[in-house]
Parts: sequence; structure tokens; C-alpha cells
Amino acid sequence: MDLSIIIVNWNSVEFLKKCLDLVIAGTQAINYEIIVIDSASFDGCEEMLREHYPEVVFIQCQENVGFAHANNIAFEKSCGSKVLFLNPDTEIDGSAINTIYNYLQKLPKAGAIGCKLLNTDRTIQTSCIQSFPTILNQILDSEFLRKRMPSSSLWGMAPLFNNKTEPALVDVISGACIMMERKVFEKIGKFSEEYFMYTEDIDLCYKAKQARYINYYVPEARIIHHGGGSSQEAKSNFAVVMMRESMYKFLMKTKGLGYAWGYRISILFTALVRLVALWISNLVTKRQNVYSINKWQAVLQWSLNRNEMISGY
Repeated sequence: MDLSIIIVNWNSVEFLKKCLDLVIAGTQAINYEIIVIDSASFDGCEEMLREHYPEVVFIQCQENVGFAHANNIAFEKSCGSKVLFLNPDTEIDGSAINTIYNYLQKLPKAGAIGCKLLNTDRTIQTSCIQSFPTILNQILDSEFLRKRMPSSSLWGMAPLFNNKTEPALVDVISGACIMMERKVFEKIGKFSEEYFMYTEDIDLCYKAKQARYINYYVPEARIIHHGGGSSQEAKSNFAVVMMRESMYKFLMKTKGLGYAWGYRISILFTALVRLVALWISNLVTKRQNVYSINKWQAVLQWSLNRNEMISGY
């Protein structure tokens, strides 16, 4: 088997069907298998697959094991010499999978390989490549600053805008679409399962680079990533807090407890500044931005008491 395509589903059955249609239509001359694992959402994907895609291997988890663990479970059932981890809320543009696959075979010391991700409106998804996290790029991270300083090394996304067609060396590839050699994925320890969701892609790319592999961005390959296809169903405050929790774990793992605490404290002050700005804005405009206030209150609560997580996912 040339390629195993692994898709973790969680309340994304409508996205999943379109994703599979385009994968099958656009992927040619590769001997591949598709494995779908449902992380206890029981959203009808098993019945949909049985009816429309009986060739797809399906795995049903009885509990929500998280993105990293679910991918690792499916990987153990796979047999491809290369593996593609693909989100269900993606739409393959033409032969994107073939393009990534062909580059993976010829690029030297390839670790993780990814493509150009587009938003639903076809604009570039600037998070599809990133620099490894630091306290500075995390507290400054916003779409507003990204758009005004696209070439800054803070973000690591300059290759998205230089109009070059050849693959570029990057730090991080988005977990929405990552292809790797099977032997490389196994050698670096697969996905780290201490992350329930978020940051597992950063961790994987970090481990690849530490093992002296090179992570590549392939601009020729394009995939629409709707984003939030699964997490839209989750409580928004949980997702917001889990992002910070996972980042805290990554920084503690890679830079030590002191640096991770520095991140936590910086997030505390960032949340305070954001809340003050929102309250002032509300007073001036007489409009209540309830979602943003709730979001930053949840982040503030996390930074003050990291163990007090929001339940109900």
C-alpha cells in the first residue's frame, strides 16, 4: 500500500462526505486506503460510510479519546508506506494529494509535508504554516497583526506570500493536512497523546525537526479547510481554554517549567488587557460583545487556576 489516509471524525459527518468525494475523485495513480475513526460522536458517519463508501475502513471509539490518540489508533490499523492525516472539514483541490505525495518521495530528509490551506472564502489560511511557539508570538498572535506583518519571522508564514512555487522549509505544518513517511512517523514517536486537542501538530513537527528531518510547505497543493467543523459543536470556551492548556504543556515539555509559567503569566496579563479594552469599547459604543468577553474571562480563569478546566466536551 502506497498511502494510508487517516481521518478523525467528531460530529463532522456532513463535511466528511464531501471530503471523501473529493479525495476519491482527485487521487489518481496511488494505491491508497482510507481509514475513518469516529471519536465517540456517533453522528451517523458509520451508516453513511456503509452506504456510500463500503471500501473505507471504519473504527468506532466508545469514548472521545482526543485527536492525537485517535490518529495513533487508526495508524496502527494502517499499512501504507506513507500516511496522510487529514481533517474531515477539508476539500481537496484537484490532485493536491498526488502533488504532496510526489514531493514526499523526492524531497531530502522530509519530515512533515503540508500544503496551502484556504478558508471557505478561498482566502489564504495564514495558520497553515507557523513558527515554533514563543511567549512573544503567542501574546501577539492575531489576524490583525498577521495581515500587517506577513513576512515577520514571528509568524513563520512568509512563504505563503512570496509567490514562489517550489517547496519551502518551515517549522510547523497545520494538522489539517500532514503527510509523512510511515517510518519517520514511527521513529519520532507518532502523535504525543498528552494533548487532548490542539498543539499536537506543533509537537509532531518539533519532534521531526529535533530528529534532523525537514518540514516542507508545498504551495502547489491547495486544500480548502473550513475550520471548526468539529469544534463548532464543542462549547466555545472549552476550545479557547484547551488551546492555552495544550500550548502550556508544549512549552513546558520543550522549554521547561519556568518558560511555561512565563507563558501562563503573559496570558493572564493579555486577558486582562483584552477585557479592559472590551469594557471600554462597550461603554463607548453601547454595544455588548458578549462572546469576546466570555472568551477572555475563560482565558483569565485558566491563567489563574490552570487545573480548573471547563467540562462538557
